[in-house]
Formats: sequence, C-alpha cells, structure tokens
Amino acid sequence: MEQESNGRCVQADLFVGGTEHYHTYRIPALAVSNAGTLLAFCEGRRHSQSDTGEIDIVLKRSFDGGQSWTDMQVVVSRAGYTCGNPCPVVDRYTGVIWLPFTANPATVNERMVIAGKGKRTVWLTWSDDDGATWAAPREITAQVKKPTWTWYATGPGHGIQLRNGRLLVPCDHAAGLCLAPPFPYHSHVIYSDDHGASWQVGGVVEEGTNECAVVQTTDGAIYINCRNYRATNKRAYAWSKDDGESFSAVRWDDALVEPICQASLARLTDAKRHDRDRVLFANPASTARERLTIRVSYDECHTWSDGRIMHSGPAAYSDLAVLPDLTICCLYECGVEHPYERLTLARFDIAWLETG
Repeated sequence: MEQESNGRCVQADLFVGGTEHYHTYRIPALAVSNAGTLLAFCEGRRHSQSDTGEIDIVLKRSFDGGQSWTDMQVVVSRAGYTCGNPCPVVDRYTGVIWLPFTANPATVNERMVIAGKGKRTVWLTWSDDDGATWAAPREITAQVKKPTWTWYATGPGHGIQLRNGRLLVPCDHAAGLCLAPPFPYHSHVIYSDDHGASWQVGGVVEEGTNECAVVQTTDGAIYINCRNYRATNKRAYAWSKDDGESFSAVRWDDALVEPICQASLARLTDAKRHDRDRVLFANPASTARERLTIRVSYDECHTWSDGRIMHSGPAAYSDLAVLPDLTICCLYECGVEHPYERLTLARFDIAWLETG
C-alpha cells in the first residue's frame, strides 16, 4: 500500500520485517530487464537481523514500473547457510539477468566470518526469462577470489554493462584477518567479457575502502564510489581509464558525508540522448544511519547537488534504478526506531528531484 505521496514522488513499503516468513529484510538491489520489468532483490533473514544467520535471497517483480508487484519468490536458499549480497547485472545483448552473490555457513559468531574464517565463497545464478525462474547456482570463487583474501562481498547494489559489452560488478574484500581496526578492506571489481560465461578480478582500490558502486561516465571512464574507513565521515572515490582493469589513487569527497555505510549510483541521462548529463547518488547523508538523500551530478561525478531527503529518520542501504520512461526508483532500508524495519520503494521523476 502506498504510504506517502509528495508531488511526483510516491513511496510504498515493499518488504516489511516480520512478514512473509522472514524476521528482517536487508541489502536491497534493483535491476531493470530488457523487457522493462523492475526486479527488487534483497536478503530475507529468517530468524534475526544478524548478518551471518540463515539468509535467503528473495525477489519481487513489477511489470508496471513499480506500481504493483508479484508475490515474493525465493531465488537462493540453502539450509544452514548465509546467502546474500545480491548484485544483479543485466546483459543488454542477451537479455540474461546475472546475479552474483556470496555464501558461507551460518553462524552466531559474526566476528568469525568477518575475520575470514567462515569459508566465504562466491556464486552466480541467472535468469533468461525475465526473472521468472533462476538457474541452479554455480560457484565462481576460484575465478574471482584470490587465495590471500578472507572476507568477500559482491555489491551490494547492482552491476553495470560497459559500452564495449563488459559486465562489471562492484565487490569488496579483506586482504587479511579483520580482527581489529584498521581493517584491511579493499573495494574491487570483477568482470566478464564473454556474456557471463567466465569471470575474473579487475582493479583493486587501495586499503580503507569497502562496499562500493560504479558508473561509466560519458568519456568512458569508470567512477567507483566507496564506503570509507580512512577519512572521517566522507565517501571515498577513484577512477579507472581502462574499463575497470585498474584504479587511480583514492580521494575523498567532502560533499558526500557518510556514517560508514553503503551507497548507490546510477546513470539517469546523458547529453547525447537527453537534455544534459545526470548521474544519481543515494546514501544516508549524515554521521549516523539516517537522512536517506538523493543527489545528482551534472558534471560526471565531480560535484554533487545538495540533494533531496527521501527519508529523514533512520535509514541505511539503498539501490537506484531508472525505468525506460526515466522514472527513478530507489529501494532503501528505513524505519521509525531503527533503519532495518522495512525496505521502501520510492518512485519519482526528474522534476521532483531538481525542484527540491
């Protein structure tokens, strides 16, 4: 049911904790298929909010731009396992929706997994029928995780397809035991040049970066924006000029305040096909997990608008998607008492974003 309307922005709860057989829903991810279907993925946490309990990957689909939804379907489930960090990427040439994710034995000891002792593995499933059915997952750990890496996460959020057809998925890892700060975290990307048949590790961002999002700029560069453990409450970013094979030194964006949390990026328009270049960014723009804010860049991620607040209360992870008619969708974690009560989908247009 729609809970809030503000001009051209409409919001509705899509996954609510304690309903549909799951204790908590977290880690949103969006994709738009070649047919225009909007797919909303997340983690269905069975028994608690824990990052390392029994977790499934679940999905709802919309055929009318997010106004109505199919019943929830379980895409990945394995008894006794944490299956999470969904990061879909759509191949516009084949129409296949690829879904990398990670898995490890469920445990009540979260520090064991964070320390790299939880046998964290990397997997892939896919759909060639617009998300109606999904292939049995296959493991790709040997292709995309180096032997010295311990912690590993795909996404969360979505991957992108470059102009040359390369499928590029943002990831992060730890290059050692994560027992105490400073944690040896790095953002990195994985990619496929053969339409998902095989995958390999791309560029690695310097230490102190973590969960990340990517977008290709109009000059062909890759901009990677990262959760940051080094500078105080500001996002980290780097650039790639070789399609994600390597990344520049990290810099920090004073305008993008963060509480050490995930954020999302998406291309909205480009000047060749529309009136101007626009890239979207969403995160909890605060030193606490609150104030989910949507910003726009008109100069390909070099500067950002002050943005519009989507939810002023507790909020955390998000993902952005753009429909064929340029409706913007943001699926994000939020609540009244804490940010993990529900996943809400906001739908809005350029006018709403730019007149705030």
